[in-house]
Amino acid sequence: MKTKLLIIALLSMQFLFAQEITGSWSGELSVQGMTLPLSFHIKKDLNGQVSTMDSPKQGAKNIPLGTTTFIDNLVTINAPALGLSYSGKLNASTIEGTFKQGGMEFPMTLTRQSENVPTVMRPQTPKAPFNYQTEEVSFVNSTDKNSLAGTLSTPKNFSKSSPIVIMITGSGSQNRDEELFDHKPFAVIADDFAKKGIATLRLDDRGIGGSSKGTKNDTSANFATDITAAVLFLTDKGFTNIGLLGHSEGGMIAPMVALNSKEVKFLVLMAGPGAAVDELLLQQNYLAGKLAGMNEADLQENKKTNATIYNFIKNYKGTTYEEDLRSFLKSDGQKANEDLVNQLKNSWFRYFISFNPDTYLSKIKIPVLAINGGLDFQVPAKENLAAIKNSLTKAKNKNFETYEFEGMNHLFQESKTGAFSEYGEIDQTISPKVLDKMSNWILKL
Repeated sequence: MKTKLLIIALLSMQFLFAQEITGSWSGELSVQGMTLPLSFHIKKDLNGQVSTMDSPKQGAKNIPLGTTTFIDNLVTINAPALGLSYSGKLNASTIEGTFKQGGMEFPMTLTRQSENVPTVMRPQTPKAPFNYQTEEVSFVNSTDKNSLAGTLSTPKNFSKSSPIVIMITGSGSQNRDEELFDHKPFAVIADDFAKKGIATLRLDDRGIGGSSKGTKNDTSANFATDITAAVLFLTDKGFTNIGLLGHSEGGMIAPMVALNSKEVKFLVLMAGPGAAVDELLLQQNYLAGKLAGMNEADLQENKKTNATIYNFIKNYKGTTYEEDLRSFLKSDGQKANEDLVNQLKNSWFRYFISFNPDTYLSKIKIPVLAINGGLDFQVPAKENLAAIKNSLTKAKNKNFETYEFEGMNHLFQESKTGAFSEYGEIDQTISPKVLDKMSNWILKL
């Protein structure tokens, strides 16, 4: 029970903001001039995902498979009992990868089966033609040498001294629209802002859409250099009133960039962390378990286990991390399975768990708007808004506002409980109250 709960906890930030893979996916193997169609059906359970497979030509349906993982947009399905595996990279509606069985390897692209995906309503998603200009842009991050692609949206007759906002996605690899569950919150924000006179630049994360891949060791610090490159790109184009809007982890990255970029004039933090991240995750894990119906005894045991592991990661000073991690897990009564070890040794997670937003927020002097949903279990509103307020007060910041939206979740949807399960069920992508709050604040600067 302890290990199972720990895995949920460690996936909580990255998994919830990676693109969604649950559903049915189909593809064809080309074997000796013949085609063999296969379908994979991926569902969620307490451990993350479980899968079954159909092979219609062989008359096989719902074959249970072994483990299914989804980390850094890489889908891996293992079925040791059948001697097969599949590994591929998710890119929007397709997974491009390799099917292996019996020592042979075959390329196979999986496509989401639309007939098994329920029709969803997303009334706020912008539809062309637009009454503002959009431009596909790309540039190179001179620090990490990766290329980035995105969309620049500018109102008609836009003055380059008017506000323009660079949008920063949350955890996990996401496209420029921060798309998940068919919601496109950044596209909705960009559309709303453009109609009100605010320009935006939204970007594909590394390895998604038109942006080039990063490395397996990338951390939030690397992602911050992408946004710095975006600031320089807009500066070179003559824009002089540049702001940053970050959601979730993006709200952590925005102050990192602003502190070292005098070109950044204001910040909007949407559910950005204010408390030290290890403390934030302990509370997040507790609330997630509570929403899932866990009893208090298990919640407290889970919290104790996570605190011990987070403390090990934060304070580790040795040179043989993976070896020492395995020994630590064994001594702490954890089963050091490969999925768990891979999560804990991930460079992004090690950096993330040791991060304290106060390091940057306590030095920010430019205007800041920090907002949260009152039902947000991932970045709980009261604790994190209070921490942000304390940090900005410490910085002697003269122009900041913190605001909690009652009855809204981490995505700023008007919701009933704030639970993860509601994200895809709610038609609304982002509350108009939130859109108005952000745009009104920016235009008053």
